[in-house]
Amino acid sequence: MIMVNGGAASSTLHNAAWLYRIRTMNRQIHGAVSSSSKPTSSKTQHPLSDSNLANGASGSVTRVYTRKKRLKQEALEPLEINPGKGVNTHKQLCGLPDIEEFAYKRNIGSPSSRRSTETSITVTSVKTEGNPPENWVEVLEGIRQMRSSEDAPVDSMGCDKAGSFLPPTERRFAVLLGALLSSQTKDQVNNAAIHRLHQNGLLTPEAVDKADESTIRELIYPVGFYTRKATYMKKIARICLVKYNGDIPSSLDDLLSLPGIGPKMAHLILHIAWNDVQGICVDTHVHRICNRLGWVSRPGTKQKTTSPEETRVALQQWLPKEEWVAINPLLVGFGQTICTPLRPRCEACSVTKLCPAAFKDTSSPSSKLKKSNRSKEP
Repeated sequence: MIMVNGGAASSTLHNAAWLYRIRTMNRQIHGAVSSSSKPTSSKTQHPLSDSNLANGASGSVTRVYTRKKRLKQEALEPLEINPGKGVNTHKQLCGLPDIEEFAYKRNIGSPSSRRSTETSITVTSVKTEGNPPENWVEVLEGIRQMRSSEDAPVDSMGCDKAGSFLPPTERRFAVLLGALLSSQTKDQVNNAAIHRLHQNGLLTPEAVDKADESTIRELIYPVGFYTRKATYMKKIARICLVKYNGDIPSSLDDLLSLPGIGPKMAHLILHIAWNDVQGICVDTHVHRICNRLGWVSRPGTKQKTTSPEETRVALQQWLPKEEWVAINPLLVGFGQTICTPLRPRCEACSVTKLCPAAFKDTSSPSSKLKKSNRSKEP
């Protein structure tokens, strides 16, 4: 072996390594383009070949062995070249979704689209096509008998009693206001608020439109959400004056378009004010009792309905239409006196043997004793 000077060898190695890095980077950057170019017949000489080293070392030979570092690269799809059109770059980006796709998917599940679906269900009268629950007639008759022996607040202070002494047009507006104020409010509190409005001459759209919102708030307090309802009253009064010549809407769609008016209120107003029955008025009492009795369930399941609107749709599937008006005051009064939200008076109920929820929603000692005694019956 021929020995070479140490300084010359180091310089040669440094130059060769530098040249190797430059060529490696060029191959990586221009690899895709060079593969699509015309092939060249010349061979690329390795930067550390014997001939290169010999030229750099004035005839001296030094054999240097290096290990090429393996680079991890993902397999790339080759570019498509069309004659006369150049490189087709669309294929490189086809795996990335366009931004419009994200916007479209968000739009499908947006709250506004869900609200529009619910509204379409609300304004459509559902035909009675479902199978009625077992023993529903017997249960309904038992509730009627219990209601006949005990008065409830709804019997004397319900929304249907609002403005009963007024002329037809004014009474319709009073019924509309009574329904608006009844949400999240007991009948006693709602009735007192309507009475104060009447004493101050604020049961007409003209008077409400001219009154200060602060005055309305003071008069309807302490109904639930009285601040928001005072704002709704002003807006509704203006709409009734401008669009309905001082009267109230006579269609379900128009009633639902009023601020603060939902399906339950709209069906109630439509029946009381215009004697038009298009659906059942389902409030929190009707919703709760129908689920306790097992009269309603979510579509395709045996689970309880989760909202009064779901209960309305499910109840209308099987309840005869002649019962649609009477079912609301009947169950509301029953829910106010016996089948209460907390600690229902199951011991005073005559239909417990037909109720799946009997003695299950109470924690009083007497109710637990009643439940144990009933379980011992043959």
